[in-house]
Amino acid sequence: MNQEAHGGPVSRQFLENLYLSEFIIEQMNINGTYYHPTFLYESLWSLLGFVIIIILRNRKQLLRQGEVALSYVLWYSTGRFFIEGMRTDSLWIGDFLRVSQALSLVLFIGSILIWYLRRQDYPSRPYYLEGMTDLRISKNLESDEKFNKEKEE
Repeated sequence: MNQEAHGGPVSRQFLENLYLSEFIIEQMNINGTYYHPTFLYESLWSLLGFVIIIILRNRKQLLRQGEVALSYVLWYSTGRFFIEGMRTDSLWIGDFLRVSQALSLVLFIGSILIWYLRRQDYPSRPYYLEGMTDLRISKNLESDEKFNKEKEE
């Protein structure tokens, strides 16, 4: 386990209440003190985000082409902002904000801005699944045309 990326001290009971395996609980015991496994929190947050985004992607007329990546940046930066607040080894900007939290804010605001601008500039951009169907159809047509030309020659 990554013992460099952990949060502040917690009780063993707190970790047991999270239903963590004994292996993880013992890895978070550093010099007799238990710590938040922030690396685990971040991994689980990312996995949950992946599942949610894939589910949303498969719903028609929700995400447009290019918005899956923006969705992940929004999701990840939100989680990273809060999880970073638990860490003990952060780089600070002054006395009030961690570097990773500042970067998360920039990514979050930037993603929202890009999302908004894309929706304003390209309101007719196809939704994710529609675009994938069109792409598959055009690729199939191209490969069929190629095959027919080669067959004729």
